[in-house]
Amino acid sequence: MTPNKNHCIPEQFVFGQVESCPVVVNFKGEPVTSDAGLTLIAELDRKRQITSRLAACFKDYREPNKILHPVKSLIAQRIYGLIMGYEDINDHETLRHDPIFALAVGKAINLEEESVTLAGKSTLNRIEHFPEEVSSRKNSRYHRIEYEASAIETLLVELFLESYQKPPRQIIIDLDVTDNLVHGHQEETFFNPYYKGYCYTPLYIFCGQQILAAKLRASNLDPAAWGLSELQRVTKIIRSRWKDVKIIIRGDSAYSREEIMAWCESQMDIDYVFGLGENPRLIQLSQSIKYRASQEYSRKIHPLIEFFESLFPGTPDLKKDAAEFVDNSVWYCSLDYQTLDSWSRSRRVVAKVDYSDEEVKTRFVVTSLPVNKIPPGKLYTQKYCPRGNMENCLKEQKLDLQSDRTSTHTFAGNQLRLWLAAIAYILMNSMREKCLANTKFKNATIGTIRTKLLKLGAVINISRRRVLIEISSACPYKKVFATIYECLCRLPCPS
Repeated sequence: MTPNKNHCIPEQFVFGQVESCPVVVNFKGEPVTSDAGLTLIAELDRKRQITSRLAACFKDYREPNKILHPVKSLIAQRIYGLIMGYEDINDHETLRHDPIFALAVGKAINLEEESVTLAGKSTLNRIEHFPEEVSSRKNSRYHRIEYEASAIETLLVELFLESYQKPPRQIIIDLDVTDNLVHGHQEETFFNPYYKGYCYTPLYIFCGQQILAAKLRASNLDPAAWGLSELQRVTKIIRSRWKDVKIIIRGDSAYSREEIMAWCESQMDIDYVFGLGENPRLIQLSQSIKYRASQEYSRKIHPLIEFFESLFPGTPDLKKDAAEFVDNSVWYCSLDYQTLDSWSRSRRVVAKVDYSDEEVKTRFVVTSLPVNKIPPGKLYTQKYCPRGNMENCLKEQKLDLQSDRTSTHTFAGNQLRLWLAAIAYILMNSMREKCLANTKFKNATIGTIRTKLLKLGAVINISRRRVLIEISSACPYKKVFATIYECLCRLPCPS
């Protein structure tokens, strides 16, 4: 069928009648957006200057008089897209016409301009794509923007430091590795049997809910690779600003390595708490508390079994039924332990025995914290176990901000994508800590904050005097929106 050259979109569409009234549809309504809450993020970003400082970590070799979209706008547009749930560059082919995104990146919209145009997917791709044949960005024809890796790495730590009004007495730094599964031919990806797929294994460093480092790594490396060098780099920046802060390094058994522990022991006011894999010798050394735990458990369950037997004689599962009413016996102890070859000295190891009717679980951690400062039970429960919170932070990175979408071909491009997701996380976490601390969303995930407070439908009315964004009066979270606005107003404006 040959299309009619004179065909055009009709002014209105008439559908079937409802109770004798025709249903008419047209495209003459005011602009509507589903992302009205982005105005909050843009204002917070303007006050804290997060995306603009990230843009300062890039070198732009384009001719200034031919630039339509500066690096600052490109970076802000990309990160705002991640925050609002648009993880692909392809999404910006539509978002480039969204007036909310135009306002967020500081582009004026008015009545005379029918269509606001931001950067499309091709322009944004020139930042993230690193062609193998381009040896010099300065001399490249199309890819003339490059990033300075060291500047971005330093910025992540500086943003963490600035989030405190005064230096804390003590901080705990967590290290962990996660997986970014890939489905193409990306550089430096290998099959990892632990994660059961081809992937990257990026190294993350957190302090509480704040990210300090995001290092992309090939998946064929040792889990502790880059751990020591990243720790040294991060702590050096922290020490340059906070000279007296006490630092505790925390991680799972992958980081209980001689070089990491020896370095911590050689530093002033730096301690560590690392998981330690069990072995026959450690199991043997912990037999005493295992026996005590078994005796305690027996003393708790035997009276209950005798009571059940008096009520239900001859029942075969009395012991199992009684175990449901008895808490496990948990015992801790400190051990002096040294390996045969890998450790240079004897170190304190804390053993935990969890005794129940069905099994006995034994866990170990190694630490430089002396027993006279913190007993074994408190060390395990208060210093080591809270590291599980970092898993929640990694889930937010991967599930809510799509940090694992490292799908460009080059390793350098995927590292940049990881950093963009990290900056988006910092911006959202800043919203949570500074603006939602006194609301019911103070512990909400990034995904929940986005759904409830940012993905708001609104009508946009543009006049010569102002741009009016009208959110529905039925919005259930307008009080929280007002609270956020009040907190943003109290933040100091950038100098």
